[in-house]
Amino acid sequence: MWPQDPSRKEVLRFAVSCRILTLMLQALFNAIIPDHHAEAFSPPRLAPSGFVDQLVDGLLGGLSRWDAEHFLFIAEHGYLYEHNFAFFPGFPLALMVGTELLRPLRGLLSLRSCLLISVASLNFLFFILAAVALHDLGCLVLHCPRQAFYAALLFCLSPANVFLAAGYSEALFALLTFSAMGQLERGRVWTSGLLFAIATGVRSNGLVSVGFLMHSQCQGFFSSLTMLNPQRQLFKLMASLFLSVFTLGLPFALFQYYAYTQFCLPGSARPIPEPLVQLAVDKGYRIAEGNEPPWCFWDVPLIYSYIQDVYWNVGFLKYYELRQVPNFLLAAPVAILVVWATWTYVTTHPWLCLTLGLQRSKNNKTLEKPDVGFLSPQVFVYLVHAAVLLLFGGLCMHVQVLTRFLGSSTPIVYWFPAHLLQDQEPLLRSLKTVPWKPLAEDSPPGQKVPRNPIMGLLYRWKTCSPVTRYILGYFLTYWLLGLLLHCNFLPWT
Repeated sequence: MWPQDPSRKEVLRFAVSCRILTLMLQALFNAIIPDHHAEAFSPPRLAPSGFVDQLVDGLLGGLSRWDAEHFLFIAEHGYLYEHNFAFFPGFPLALMVGTELLRPLRGLLSLRSCLLISVASLNFLFFILAAVALHDLGCLVLHCPRQAFYAALLFCLSPANVFLAAGYSEALFALLTFSAMGQLERGRVWTSGLLFAIATGVRSNGLVSVGFLMHSQCQGFFSSLTMLNPQRQLFKLMASLFLSVFTLGLPFALFQYYAYTQFCLPGSARPIPEPLVQLAVDKGYRIAEGNEPPWCFWDVPLIYSYIQDVYWNVGFLKYYELRQVPNFLLAAPVAILVVWATWTYVTTHPWLCLTLGLQRSKNNKTLEKPDVGFLSPQVFVYLVHAAVLLLFGGLCMHVQVLTRFLGSSTPIVYWFPAHLLQDQEPLLRSLKTVPWKPLAEDSPPGQKVPRNPIMGLLYRWKTCSPVTRYILGYFLTYWLLGLLLHCNFLPWT
């Protein structure tokens, strides 16, 4: 059971309010703004739609734009087209489970409508749980209840908001990733590894999370090196590292093998409805029947890297073209945020960074009162994770996805703005507060914690500091603009 402290309750309340408002606004924007005719994946509907189906589409259709259509298609038909394998199976499987729960309504609703309801309800739940998981993780890592609270509230206003609500895998991935990080901070390595592995089955960048397990194991190795048999500890470390890589890589490997059985082995093709076959012919989509694709003959036949290269032109510096400048500008705020966070942390803890977080200080006296909040020594591995994701995303991906890519993967995007708010916003000291008894390892009992300081700052916008205006302005602008554009097939992917 979660301790029922006011801050967690407020996070839960604010997350629910933001989700309800998000669903209402996407329905409004979808109704009053005509859809843009984009070159997006749009398969034909195989079943007729009745009045109730049209009503569901009117209320929730804005959640099925852009890549969401791929996830809905996979949940309904499976992996029929080659390019479908760019989308990992974790989220479609969750949608299928949600649809099964709606089976009693199948006489009234089409499968498509049930899937839309599953998207709305499941991502509603995933988002709320992810906000609470981020709050708990912040309390464990930051040792500063205020910053953990602020960060969780900022997550509710995430710039990646629309992708955490629409038929994307981001909300589920955020929940699994933040929960896995929290379990690792509690010393539950096996539970953490399992959650990280499931997250890898949801999004490919879950593979990077193996760094958390490896860093934790290296810390344990160095701390026990002087007390126990070094050779035995080294063998144990190597075995643990291998097991971590194997566990997190297994979902990815199994998914690649499944693709190989579908496209590279004879007799594995499934019957495909004629309208979907015709779509493949019209659009040039590859299906299992026919000639084997070239990746089948690679030494390591990875369909994922082939699809990213051929279908999406993803590769090192491939996106660095003059016409992509607007997309780079869209990604600039979150990139600046992570770079700023990295610079602040590295200049504060140069020795900690040089020793990869394994030796905290050359002066043992400083360990008696370590920094709290974003500058806590425990934040190091999270910062490295965020920097690696930014570097890879900025050099090898379509940069416009950086906002959702980072916003659903790393708590740094929320911890650092929370640090700036606490450090540079005088109004936070005067906002209404309530008594709160924090977790045992946090700050002393009796500390005052604001009910909802983010809303308090918004109410006093004109008197906020410039840093606060920049942070909240960025979060709110992307929160609202994403809903406005994405729900109508406008360029916000």
